[in-house]
Amino acid sequence: MEVAELRLLKEPDKSFIVHDEKAPFAPWHHHPEYELVSILKGNGRRMVGDNVEWFNDSDLIFVGPYLPHQWSLDDEINDNIDEIDGQAFVIQFSYDFLGENFFEIPEHLPLKEFLIKSERGYKFHGKTKSRIKSIMLNMIDMNNSDRLYALFQIFQLFGSSKEYRALASPAWIHSKPKETNEPMNIALQFVLQNFHRKIQINELLDVTNMSYAAFYPAFKNTYGMHFTDYLLNIRIGYACKLLCAEKVSIAEIAYDSGFENLANFNRRFKKIKGGTPSEYRRRIKQFS
Repeated sequence: MEVAELRLLKEPDKSFIVHDEKAPFAPWHHHPEYELVSILKGNGRRMVGDNVEWFNDSDLIFVGPYLPHQWSLDDEINDNIDEIDGQAFVIQFSYDFLGENFFEIPEHLPLKEFLIKSERGYKFHGKTKSRIKSIMLNMIDMNNSDRLYALFQIFQLFGSSKEYRALASPAWIHSKPKETNEPMNIALQFVLQNFHRKIQINELLDVTNMSYAAFYPAFKNTYGMHFTDYLLNIRIGYACKLLCAEKVSIAEIAYDSGFENLANFNRRFKKIKGGTPSEYRRRIKQFS
């Protein structure tokens, strides 16, 4: 599925973009800006990277630069798709919209980390979601100055809350080295280059110059999950990319993604994605 680059108009007297979007929503696309999307009306399927889920008017999503995404109203939910009044409130901003060093000051370290990791996209939940959606709803009728300070309130929530989860799998994005942990950078690059085959733990210990006892906790601390789970997510994410190409058979995708047999691939895929590879491919076609 081809990704279009769609850019919203940034007015010359504004530093960031506030956009009231009506259905039909934008097709499968990406852009260089960070984007916060609050769905106000509508139900359907949302796709962020290789993540496909249902959405409704409680949806609140944040996507990083160049992460493909799409919201599609669905006639399986709505009786008459032509009469659905879908609406979303969207905020976009670039990393340097407040100057090159705004996110670099020490006080903004948690916020900077939030933005860096948003390359996989976030779905908010809990009180954080309610508070952000409320702020965004009030922003609709604000003047430019008040909108800026309301955005600062949202930034404070970005940097202080953990009420969100990542959407796209690690393999969907091109992982960037983490400057704080060089051995784990090396391990990640090795995995990304070799995930299609069986990886022996001794290979990772050799390239990172670490012991068995030190490697596993260091990896989990850096990437937020056990190494075996991360490797599985890498493989499933890569398989999702291949499933977008209709000419590749599911059996070929299984082996190309590092699975030794089709049955294991189907079982692992369903556990992570909530459906079989065939079902995932059918859902993808509905976005085309």
